[in-house]
Amino acid sequence: MESVWDYPRPPRVERAAARVTITHAGRMIVDSVRCLRVLETSHPPVYYVPRDDIADGVLEAGAGRSYCEFKGVATYWDLVAGDVRVSQVGWSYEHPTPGYAEIAGAVAFYPSRVDECRVAGELVQPQEGDFYGGWITAGIVGPFKGGPGTTGW
Repeated sequence: MESVWDYPRPPRVERAAARVTITHAGRMIVDSVRCLRVLETSHPPVYYVPRDDIADGVLEAGAGRSYCEFKGVATYWDLVAGDVRVSQVGWSYEHPTPGYAEIAGAVAFYPSRVDECRVAGELVQPQEGDFYGGWITAGIVGPFKGGPGTTGW
């Protein structure tokens, strides 16, 4: 078991050891064994997918930007699968701060905004709330930041 309270702050980037898949609207969006996990105190892991492992033509630049004190400015992405558009399905750091160069251009998907995310075949549970985008699997324990009443942690 991994406790999110054992994760570091500032966050750590590590290679994911498992196959990651994402499906939406009946289409495989991601199938990768090259993802990176970002681990930060009180947050479930966030998986960053290399662009080459995302289906062609499904991402379009989305509206908005946000700022992370560690990683820098995030760019948002919309998912387009047939007639379905999901606004801000994920984000990336196109030019992250030097300590996070490994994630440059990789896309992190919100598991709550797609039909299904899996890690090593296990269905992911989305982190509560609409900001952080963590991926909860059976081996990850909290409590997790993101839900009601946790903004002051």
